[in-house]
Amino acid sequence: MTPNEVQAQPKQKAERRDEPTRPGRYFQPAVDIFETPEELVLVSDMPGVPPDQVDIDLHGEELTIEGRVRTDEYDGLKPLYVEYGVGGYFRRFTVGEAVDREAIKAQMKNGVLVVKLPKAAHARARRITVQAA
Repeated sequence: MTPNEVQAQPKQKAERRDEPTRPGRYFQPAVDIFETPEELVLVSDMPGVPPDQVDIDLHGEELTIEGRVRTDEYDGLKPLYVEYGVGGYFRRFTVGEAVDREAIKAQMKNGVLVVKLPKAAHARARRITVQAA
């Protein structure tokens, strides 16, 4: 395999430590995390999840992302062969004090969730000017 080839990754079932209140299977979505001087950017693939079915909660130091796929369009269908399991998405991250909790923003477009976690002022890199005495 050359570096330019892309291989499909199978979905990984998400392990939920808490007791789920919604029935169904959950998968762990693929996530990329980027850092700029001002923020952390989390990009997650959640195909089939409409924006109104995404919940993002920050409780203590845990950022939880849950996306639900509408399965009503599959009602009454009997699967003969399945490669792409239908289910919700669940992922949990630990967020430290370096994030400005009041300024977190999220956007969902075409099955891709982008969460922007701005760095708190005290956590941003800063250049100190040295003055001559």
